[in-house]
Amino acid sequence: MKVEAKPKEQVDRKTITGADIFINALVEANVDTVFGYPGGAVLPIYDALYRSEASFKHILCRHEQGLIHAAEGYARVTGKPGVVLATSGPGATNVITGITDAMMDSLPIVVFTGQVGTNVIGTDAFQEADVIGITTPITKYNYQVTNLADLPRIVKEAFHIASTGRPGPVVVDIPKNIAQSIATTEFDSDFQLPGYQPTVKPNPLQIKKLKDALSRAKRPLLLAGAGVLFADASEELKQFAEKYQLPVTTTLLGLGSFPGNHHQSLGMAGMHGTYAANMAIYESDLLINIGARFDDRLTGAIKHFAPNAKVAHIDIDPAEIGKNITTKIPVVADAKASLLALLVDDMEMESHEPWLERVSKNKVNYPLWYERSSDLISPQWLIEQVCKITKGEAIVTTDVGQHQMWAAQFYKFDQPNKWVTSGGLGTMGFGFPAAIGAQIGKPEELVVSIVGDGGFQMTLQELSVLKTQNLPVKVIIVNNEALGMVRQWQEKFYEERYSESLLQVNPDFVKLAESYDIRGIRVDREEDVPAILEDVFSYNGPVVVDCRVVKKECVYPMVAPGKGNHEMIGVTK
Repeated sequence: MKVEAKPKEQVDRKTITGADIFINALVEANVDTVFGYPGGAVLPIYDALYRSEASFKHILCRHEQGLIHAAEGYARVTGKPGVVLATSGPGATNVITGITDAMMDSLPIVVFTGQVGTNVIGTDAFQEADVIGITTPITKYNYQVTNLADLPRIVKEAFHIASTGRPGPVVVDIPKNIAQSIATTEFDSDFQLPGYQPTVKPNPLQIKKLKDALSRAKRPLLLAGAGVLFADASEELKQFAEKYQLPVTTTLLGLGSFPGNHHQSLGMAGMHGTYAANMAIYESDLLINIGARFDDRLTGAIKHFAPNAKVAHIDIDPAEIGKNITTKIPVVADAKASLLALLVDDMEMESHEPWLERVSKNKVNYPLWYERSSDLISPQWLIEQVCKITKGEAIVTTDVGQHQMWAAQFYKFDQPNKWVTSGGLGTMGFGFPAAIGAQIGKPEELVVSIVGDGGFQMTLQELSVLKTQNLPVKVIIVNNEALGMVRQWQEKFYEERYSESLLQVNPDFVKLAESYDIRGIRVDREEDVPAILEDVFSYNGPVVVDCRVVKKECVYPMVAPGKGNHEMIGVTK
């Protein structure tokens, strides 16, 4: 029997509840999309949503992990906070991985969780979880609403904190009785946060020190991270690099902050970075880090990281400066404001021509490489074909693993905010729901989700959302029937002991897609790939493409654990 919803005009609405106030607060915050999943503790909120005339969309994912990763994808491409609504207990705990992911990758997310009534908090009530205790280490800030009068202010503060300074996730825990409470007056949403005042503008003295160091450097290098993207500073970075003829490398999350095809671009640095990028860091005498964390996958063995360089670090978060790498010139500020300050006035400096020639030769002599297969599809070649047919203009989301690194290496990002991946936490299951959020955030853009057969199976239930929302996301499964990166490490460092990394039984991904009434295609041979991709990308709707790639292909170059970035393996065939 089909269940029909009661028409809105027949719903009695004589009182204003906390849930109504909450919905209105979202509207006032200019929210256009909420990713949510109902449950007992948030039923008052969902009832208020049903009764309201709110202009925002509600996207019903099929698992709370899907909610949070979709919100991350939305936030990454739009720059606006992704909004999540989950119920208490398991609903809240199911978003923990995504909250941590957003915290490590500095994504503005506001998560609203339901909670049991205040009168039973602490009694192990049904579906109770200590959301505040659980999320304190993994959020920028969190709240539990204990007074209805505070709700409008807290919602407003949450969006402000999530999206200013270094972006990050904020959790607001709303007990059910607060949402059910009857409001007898209007409440003020104004707030004052005297203890929270992020430093945006750089100290002029530090900018002068950086300029002086640059004027004397013979081998300067720019390292661009996601902070450049968050600050909308890609154009300023390009101007600065071109003005002073500085080579540029990026972190994994910084891809697209500087055009990948630019002659001064050295590509990505780090564990699977290019030879040119890693050697430039190793040989530089001035390393200017703009908005990157100096995490271990970038630095390799710290004692070998930029050993001869004076390090300057521009970051809006003072906690990151000097945390991992000794920094001689700290600049606590927004990346855009800092680059604009650096662009003021011309500088006289040493000639960088010999240095540019040196790093350019490394690009030519040691390019990324792979061998074509005579059997299955070469995964690197597959990524190149996707890049070619999309003209490098698609929004690309990935899971984590080999396919992620191949996408980072072989899809050249010339534009900012086109690359959506899980960096710091390395979250499998991220890529597909992130593509959903990205497509909702940018409905006019082409979105491609490049995923592994392992990670895709962690969140594939969100295929329902592709169908219900009619989202034309193209899903490219790089299927090697294994947990590819795990298998690669076992091959290289565990004497080929493939302990539980080979996926013995995968679903028929074509039939799986078709069961959701989505088009599915399988491709086994390279000779069929171009025509199939032409068909896929001309199709106005979602498609799942199962690409059978070489099973034992490895990601190269690679920096082994404990080694410096100059000690890469697999640099050449």
